[in-house]
Amino acid sequence: MITRPGGARDLGILVDTERLRNPNNGLGQLCRRLGEELARQRPSDTRVTFLVPENQRGVFGAAVSYETPHWWQRMLPTGEYDVWHATHQDSAFVPSRRSRVILTVLDLNFLERADYGPTKKARKLATIQRKIDRASAIATISAYTASVVRANLQVPDIPVEVIYLGNPLPPNGSAGTRPRSDSTLASLEDGKPLLLFVGVLHPKKNVHTLLPALAQLPGWNLVLAGPDNHAYAAGLREQVDALGLRQRVVIPGAIDDETKRWLYQRCTALVFPSISEGFGLPVVEAMSYGKPTFLSRLTSLPEIGGDEAFYFDSFDPNDMAETIRRGLHSFAADPDWGDRLRRRAGRFSWERAATAYWSLYTRVAR
Repeated sequence: MITRPGGARDLGILVDTERLRNPNNGLGQLCRRLGEELARQRPSDTRVTFLVPENQRGVFGAAVSYETPHWWQRMLPTGEYDVWHATHQDSAFVPSRRSRVILTVLDLNFLERADYGPTKKARKLATIQRKIDRASAIATISAYTASVVRANLQVPDIPVEVIYLGNPLPPNGSAGTRPRSDSTLASLEDGKPLLLFVGVLHPKKNVHTLLPALAQLPGWNLVLAGPDNHAYAAGLREQVDALGLRQRVVIPGAIDDETKRWLYQRCTALVFPSISEGFGLPVVEAMSYGKPTFLSRLTSLPEIGGDEAFYFDSFDPNDMAETIRRGLHSFAADPDWGDRLRRRAGRFSWERAATAYWSLYTRVAR
């Protein structure tokens, strides 16, 4: 803490937002949105320092301070902080021994990866365990994630709090930018009903189950929007061709926020059969647009979607297609359902997240 004249002491907080180096991925968006709200809510008796890449200095305004790490620099000795907030479990930077640590665990999804062997999983768990041993408090982004942490790691007698994420893409009053005429999305402007998946195209997202289900839904289109540099995406394209769905499935790769807004406005429903989620941001995004969401019953998704979402009881193509048909019929028959979805999405806000973190910072420090 910094001592003011008269003996008052300012609380010193450092927040690791170094992943702003990739501002458009999920972790970069988390760092930006949470950092903006933490800076806005900063109490007058605190000094806040954000760990940022060099090109992001100043991103949260002039009322806070900035520290820039370098790739060779793990411990940052240039400042002393009462609380050091590691915003994700894979942070490469560690504080001095004088700082109390709040560790946010986003997920332990690597435990479910078939391409990771027992040795690699054990090594990653050991790395996170060392961070937990150093922590004064743990935050998780869902109760599901908290349960996985407790089941797989030794948690000492410290607070473990669930602090939900906010909506990274709230509606802004417009429908977003319509795709350019040369875009792979241009063909979607023909008025056909549209199912939308948003997220990285990776085996953990279970996206391949959607394609045979789509084959049971003639007249429908499907967009699989998200980073597609994993080999799994190439397999999806082969599956599309094998099922004769090339005219009905669009895989545009990563998209910007305005295109994503256009898709949420345009789509009939979100389909999200993921088997590995610490939270599920696209679910909140779609609900904020009042769009029905069709989710797996696995991991954190029932916690986020609640009673307002529809759920796949199996990944059999016929069952999935029938779930979508029945769900959309129920949705159309209830004119208040869209408003209930928007209200549920409103529970997940960066304002609430930042308020909860400021409460935790103060309790851990004092």
